Formats: sequence, C-alpha cells, structure tokens
Amino acid sequence: QVQLGESGGGLVQAGGSLRLSCAASARTSSAYVVGWFRQAPGKEREFVAAVSWSGSTYYADSVKGRFTISRDNAKNTVHLQMNSLKPDDTAVYYCAADRSLHLFLAGTTTYWGQGTQVTVSS
Repeated sequence: QVQLGESGGGLVQAGGSLRLSCAASARTSSAYVVGWFRQAPGKEREFVAAVSWSGSTYYADSVKGRFTISRDNAKNTVHLQMNSLKPDDTAVYYCAADRSLHLFLAGTTTYWGQGTQVTVSS
C-alpha cells in the first residue's frame, strides 16, 4: 500500500511559478512510476507529467517546456516545478503512483493522493 500526500498548491498570477511536492509513505523509488494528473472544474482528469523508476520523464504537450518533474528517491518525494503558469493550468493537481507505466499513462493508476488546488489568475 502506498499513501501519497501533495503540498505546494496555491494562488499565483499568470506568468508566475509554483512547485508541487508529493511525499510517498513507502519506498517508491525501486519500482513505481510517480507523477501528476489534474482536473479542472467541468473537465475530465488529464495527465500532466510522470517520472519512471529509471528517471525517464513524460509530459503532456500542454505543459512541455514549462513544467519539470523530478524525483528524490532517498526522500521518496517527487516534485513538479511549474513555470510560466497560465489561467488554463487552474485545476486540482493529484499525485499518483503505479508499478505499470502503461496503466499510469492511461490514467488507471492504482494509488492517488487527495489533491492540491492550483489557481492561476489572469
């Protein structure tokens, strides 16, 4: 069982930056893909970014070049650095983890955090 806890959300003006963190309760570095999804009001949940156990990274086209995902295996923590934020980035951001990259990218990942709100004002 893996428990995930997000932090770092908040309110920021367009063009600003935020850094989200996801702390895992168990050792995820050896076998888990960890990353982020988001869900805006009235919209479906969508993939944002992920980092595999080997350090490979994956991004949605909408955030490439603006967001950077990284992991600290020693601390069982994953970070999402979000720069050049836009109002369209406003959503609840969920940390997620799974042993399968395929399942993760399909959005059917096994473990989810409670979410943290990110609001970008124009």
